[in-house]
Amino acid sequence: MGFGHSHKKRIIRRVRSVTKEAQHDLAHHEGKDHHDAPGHGFVPGVHHHADKPGAQSPFHAPPHGENWPPFPNLPSSHHPHPAHPEGYAWPPVEHADYSKPGHIPPNHPHPETFDPAIRQGAWAKYREAELGAKGWKEEVDRCLEYGLEAAPSIKDRTISTFARGELPHFAGINTFCKTHYLENVKKVSGYDAAVIGVPFDIGTTYRSGTRFGPQAIRRISALYGTYNYELGVDLRESLKWCDLGDVFAIANIEKGFDQISKAVAHVRSNNVFPIMLGGDHSIGYPDVRGIAPYIDGPVGIIHIDRHVDTQETDMDERMHTCPWFHATNIPNAPPVNLVQLGIGGWQAPRPGVKVGRSRGTTVLTIEDIVMMGVDKAAEIALDVAWSNGAKAVFLSFDVDSLDAGFVPGTGWPEPGGFLPREVLRLLRLVAREGLCGMEVVEVAPQYDAGDQTALIGTRAIMDVLATLVNEGHLGKKPETKLPPPPYWPARKKPNTKAKKKK
Repeated sequence: MGFGHSHKKRIIRRVRSVTKEAQHDLAHHEGKDHHDAPGHGFVPGVHHHADKPGAQSPFHAPPHGENWPPFPNLPSSHHPHPAHPEGYAWPPVEHADYSKPGHIPPNHPHPETFDPAIRQGAWAKYREAELGAKGWKEEVDRCLEYGLEAAPSIKDRTISTFARGELPHFAGINTFCKTHYLENVKKVSGYDAAVIGVPFDIGTTYRSGTRFGPQAIRRISALYGTYNYELGVDLRESLKWCDLGDVFAIANIEKGFDQISKAVAHVRSNNVFPIMLGGDHSIGYPDVRGIAPYIDGPVGIIHIDRHVDTQETDMDERMHTCPWFHATNIPNAPPVNLVQLGIGGWQAPRPGVKVGRSRGTTVLTIEDIVMMGVDKAAEIALDVAWSNGAKAVFLSFDVDSLDAGFVPGTGWPEPGGFLPREVLRLLRLVAREGLCGMEVVEVAPQYDAGDQTALIGTRAIMDVLATLVNEGHLGKKPETKLPPPPYWPARKKPNTKAKKKK
């Protein structure tokens, strides 16, 4: 249904403050003599003047069993224009000048502020023009070379006979986001980032099954393309990345840890960004152990979870409740640089709490973050992780940090966690200053519904990579003529000073 006069007036009041270029359009909207016609409905962006009582716009749903006339056959009251003799709502729209933020195209149907600095929809639309298409062309050429040209009856000659790229999403061998599978891991140095599957759940204490997490994440990641509208990035054009397959995870905690650490160390030692697909959360320790020797100074850890995971042992072993006790025993990964976000609920073993208290770790509960806001929580996390002269920060994301209603497919679901929008913004904010690696853990697909848990894990990785690219920490930063994306807090350099001991 269209908006009535009261709603129209509210819209007009809301847009009175727009730039002078829009005043002509505003005056047009305020013409009462023809807007007061019975049955008139106002549709944002489309001017409709009903000549008869009860008349409807073609954008409204027609009565049951009826069809509205095609768009060109609009009534004469739709302002005929030389370029549109059929009577389109408005003359052809001229695109905004990218180099002039705030410019409103002449005769644009929306009398609104187009300044990309304040409206994400406009910023992202114009940012897309800067991304280029070199990566897409290279993928098409590779698909045609390796997968044969399509049958003669196929009109689109970018399609190959055998699926070898992103399309179609339902076909092909599922690497993470359909990226290149690097069978020879010795050649990883030629890439910016590498995905490592860690199918390991020997450290699970309750619901097992996270060994299938890497497969689940890869499978649902085929749904994704490489371009994100809001973030204004196309990873195909900006990032050279690959999938190394899975670690041969031994069904023994300590031997499994050794395998994981060696795999991560191989990637990090080649100056490549490692992305670990868990697996249970016990892999946090061998992940950090594989990275830390290649960082020239302290390593901070940002841990997003519902559980502290800082006890020394569980069931006499180093289980998934224990990674940060042992990770912060690594000489250059001090506990003072560990910050934990989202902690809470009824699954917090007291021995782990005691360790955090004695070692001086930083914990923010969900309640803390709700009260102070996600942006402030991210600021605190960066200050802690980058303090003490830290040279790098590792990100550990446990999917059970979200409310259990959003992530049923995990070993330790806990109500009351993050909402998806909250955690995605938090991830993007803490990634702004750069990372030395990341892990996504505790996806257990046999408990999942509609792949929603694996989808959260996939989205976390993609958003972090996009942020690292946009901030110039990874790959090729897109050329920009526009101001920074809207709705982001001003960049504030983290406090890198060491914490004072009490």
